Amino acid sequence: MNNRFYECQARGAGYSLIAGVDEAGRGPLAGPVVAAAVILPEGTELKGVTDSKKMSERAREEAFSRIERAAVGFSLSVVSPEEIDRINILQASRKAMMQAILMLDPQPDFLLIDGTHPVDLAIHQRCIIKGDQLSLSISAASVLAKVYRDSIMRSYHTPFPQYGFSSNKGYGTQGHMGALKSFGPCRIHRLTFRRVLV
Repeated sequence: MNNRFYECQARGAGYSLIAGVDEAGRGPLAGPVVAAAVILPEGTELKGVTDSKKMSERAREEAFSRIERAAVGFSLSVVSPEEIDRINILQASRKAMMQAILMLDPQPDFLLIDGTHPVDLAIHQRCIIKGDQLSLSISAASVLAKVYRDSIMRSYHTPFPQYGFSSNKGYGTQGHMGALKSFGPCRIHRLTFRRVLV
C-alpha cells in the first residue's frame, strides 16, 4: 500500500480538502500535548516523511519546512500540562486535535486521524491505527506536531535546566527520573502521571 492510499480513497469518494491529524506528547511526564492538522494538495510527494518517531531530529526539522511550503493549510494546537491533569491525557489529546482542525484555513471536508478516537466534529473522518506510517497527510501532521513540541520543550531547559528537557523532551529517561527524585516536580510536570510523584 502506498502512503497516499487513504487520501486517494477519500478523493475517489468526492472529498477534496483532506486533512491529516496527529498529536505528539501523550507519553511524556512533563510539558504540553501538541496536535497538528495539515491539508496537502493532490499528488504531493514528501520524500522521507513518515512516522516522526522513525525520523532523525534533523530530518524532521528539514521536513517541517517542506511540509509548510507544500501544504494548502496547516495548524498547530497546544494543550497545557495543567489541562492534561484536569481532563486526562486522552481528552487533552482529542481537544488539541479538535482545536487544530478548527484553526485550519481552508476548513477540511474529510479527516484522516491517527489512532482509534474520532473527534467530535461534523466532518467525515476515518481513524487509522498506525496512520502516521500509512498516510502521508498523517505523517506530515506527526512531523509538524513533534518538531513544534520539541521546540517548546527545549525552551523549558532555561528555567528548569536540572530536568534535561532539551534532550529528554519530558520523557521519563533515567536522568529525568533522577532529577524528579532529587528536586521533585516543577510547574510543567503532569502531576496526575503516576511516575511523576516518585
